[in-house]
Amino acid sequence: MTEQLRRAPVGSAALQELIEGLAESLCRSVALNDPLMRLICSSRHFDDADPARIHSLLQGQASSEASRHVLDQGVTQWSKPGFIEGRDDLGLLPRYCVPLRERGHLLGLLMVIAPDASLAPEESEVICRATPAIAGQMYADHVLTDAEKTREQKLLLSLLGSNPAARAEARKQFLDSTLLADAPHTVVSIVQVARSRMSPGQVGIALRGALERFRRARQADGVFAITSDRAVLLQLADRPLSQETLRKQSGHIMEALGAYLDTSAAPVIGIGGHQTGLADAWTSYEQALVAVRAAHRVPELKGIGSWEELGEFAVLLQLPDHALNESLIPKPLRALLESSGRHRLEATLRCFLEQAGSIPRTAEALQIHRTSLYYRLRQIQEITGLDLDNGADRITLHLGLRIRELLTPLSAFSDDDQHHGQAAAPGDDVVGRSGLDGQTLGTVPQGQRGASVRRGQQFQPQRPRAQGDQAGQSVAAA
Repeated sequence: MTEQLRRAPVGSAALQELIEGLAESLCRSVALNDPLMRLICSSRHFDDADPARIHSLLQGQASSEASRHVLDQGVTQWSKPGFIEGRDDLGLLPRYCVPLRERGHLLGLLMVIAPDASLAPEESEVICRATPAIAGQMYADHVLTDAEKTREQKLLLSLLGSNPAARAEARKQFLDSTLLADAPHTVVSIVQVARSRMSPGQVGIALRGALERFRRARQADGVFAITSDRAVLLQLADRPLSQETLRKQSGHIMEALGAYLDTSAAPVIGIGGHQTGLADAWTSYEQALVAVRAAHRVPELKGIGSWEELGEFAVLLQLPDHALNESLIPKPLRALLESSGRHRLEATLRCFLEQAGSIPRTAEALQIHRTSLYYRLRQIQEITGLDLDNGADRITLHLGLRIRELLTPLSAFSDDDQHHGQAAAPGDDVVGRSGLDGQTLGTVPQGQRGASVRRGQQFQPQRPRAQGDQAGQSVAAA
């Protein structure tokens, strides 16, 4: 039964042999995890396995609660070995943890189960003698795979860049290699984190860990690039990925980052629109940049913005941050927002405009009598001096309300922040902040307009705007 619980090791055969040798010398269960608490190698049991270890063997990584418990103890910043506290409610016995580093990079966490949170001096000496060889082997394994990662990321950044010739060459290299095959449908997503208290290297590792499961998914094939605070995921599929699928995927990514990073990371995700194959992937990337800005600025999106659901925000969010200020709010709307009863009148106006000027639907949505609605609308017209039966005046007020929604204080993100760093040298775990042929990953490009959204509800396409409500009534006629 014990042997049936053991997974095929993720690490190399040489690394597995070193872990087995250490466990035999100690007569204790030993595991080697990456910095995100995902299992790399594990020894056989020595009658000291706890539920947390069994879960890790079955699932390939510790539970999110156990991972968070370990990471919250700061093990990734430890400069020397120490004991991790156990948690009975998590089925976790104390462990002796050794951070494995090579040339300044954290490679993994060596875990030795120690039920009484102590080791004999000779056991500590055995671990101390074994760790240099384990760290060296991990680094060697890392170097063997790193060149391919670097090439893949550079190709992706070129494919999504602003230079048409570089895009064409990157597409050709993708197709000539086995890295990625073309497909009819492509969509790009961007994951952005704030300046977390964790080191940029650790944030990059967390982003990689959150996205790796989508490199080869049931619905699509993918490839991604990582910077110190941002990840770009490109996916190709034979059929369009539904908005529901993309939102579930984004939810999984957010959940993983929540387990790997502290709350200061505050991740957000922007989903681009569907485009045709590798050739048009750059358009989806540009749309995803706009969607990320929406996720920053619109609380109702709950951290996940989708280009195809942004509506007029897709246009407004292409204004630079310094231009998105209160000066853009039309003077008639400012007069309404400064009037007495402004909250009630603003809510009435917003509902009226989102219901395409339909009196019956607006009254029903607000749960008021039509007479009360007409009274409020006349007040709005008197204060603003605009005619709610006039299409241009409606657009003025509607865009003003949309701009006002975007003026909420930003968090740690800003598109004018310093997203301009040097590209990482080949062999680094993450690529630099700049890329895309001189275009930084924080640039907001020109894009196209998507479908409109209905605020305050699950984001669905809005009904076509009616010329008047079904009764043929207008505000003036009332």
